[in-house]
Amino acid sequence: MTSDKAPSGHDRVWQRMLSGRRLNLIDPSPLDVEIADIAHGLSRVARWNGQTSGAHIFSVAQHTLLVETVMRAKKPNIDAKLRLAALLHDAPEYVIGDMISPFKAVLGGSYKSVEKRLLGAIHIRFGLAAELAPEIERQIKAADRGAAYLEATRLAGFSESEAKRLFGRDPGLPDTTVTDYLTPWSAAKAEKRFLTRFNLVLSSC
Repeated sequence: MTSDKAPSGHDRVWQRMLSGRRLNLIDPSPLDVEIADIAHGLSRVARWNGQTSGAHIFSVAQHTLLVETVMRAKKPNIDAKLRLAALLHDAPEYVIGDMISPFKAVLGGSYKSVEKRLLGAIHIRFGLAAELAPEIERQIKAADRGAAYLEATRLAGFSESEAKRLFGRDPGLPDTTVTDYLTPWSAAKAEKRFLTRFNLVLSSC
């Protein structure tokens, strides 16, 4: 049995989810992970600290769908488990939020260790290895950078030269796809589309 107390003695290290689950941040159990909680949370977490244009925030849920789309554009026949891993690559943020990279660098190892434990539990819950192979991580990171380039230039006020220096090249998605995925959706739409895509990919695994 795991404790609900942090090592320092503080009273609570868990979060109650809308599903009723209590997810322990120190020792997360895959049994306490529900995709409905993930979709709900990610659809309400803002990328870029909310510093994006549009009537709605650009949510982490929408970002993960964009990452998976970039990955499929590069390799249309890519394995379903890799697509699932791409959809879940930022899933811990349904609990800990989306901290921008400069702030993660300030926090250092403590943030990363919590994030890693959460992602491991999420992976196990949905049939993936707790830790992905380095090659899979590289492919997801490449797609993530491609998505970040598009978000930076279309929504976050970056010049193309600055985005290229920080994130690499434009992934070259069709204009209709870019218009769809780079128009910020409402939280309800992001949640629904994330769940729909997740269930479709999971059924192919």
